[in-house]
Amino acid sequence: MRELEEIRWHARGGQGAVTASKLLAEMALTRNMYFQAFPEYGPERMGAPIQCFNRLSARPISIYTSVSDPNVVVVVDPTLIGVVDVTEGLTPDGVVLVNTPAAPQEVASQLGLSSDRVYTVDATAISMTTLGRAMPNIPMLGALVKILDLMPLDEALAYVRESFGKRFSAKVTEGNLAALERAYKEVKSSEMGCA
Repeated sequence: MRELEEIRWHARGGQGAVTASKLLAEMALTRNMYFQAFPEYGPERMGAPIQCFNRLSARPISIYTSVSDPNVVVVVDPTLIGVVDVTEGLTPDGVVLVNTPAAPQEVASQLGLSSDRVYTVDATAISMTTLGRAMPNIPMLGALVKILDLMPLDEALAYVRESFGKRFSAKVTEGNLAALERAYKEVKSSEMGCA
């Protein structure tokens, strides 16, 4: 991880990106890190484009604005590509994680980036298999935890188990754990095949 990770999420209302960004911040707290997690809404309706943001750091964070120059962009809904400039402000060494079955090279071409800066994971298909519905937020979180090298998979699973176990049924919790694990293992980059 970098000294300061600045992350911008692009999604549509109802896809759980705000929940995933909050979980990411809580996971960072377990690593004794400082964090921020906050949404920025446009029209507050299901399906409307939204953004949310994270900052993660080993040192106190004194920035209190939205993330304009992210070093990580997470695209939860790939239909936003071409509608929203998802790479706006992306740092020269920044990376993009996209929910898609497409190869990283294909997405990199579409975004005008070098292929070594793009990661992909089919979070929607993973959620359909593990949860029985299209809810890509937890698979995207699993892929992001892997990309950031925030924590080992077993620790990420333990955190989500404890967090979800208090609020959801065992079936929902286990489905989300399976989704996180699959995405952590299946996220792809052009250089590695799988991250």
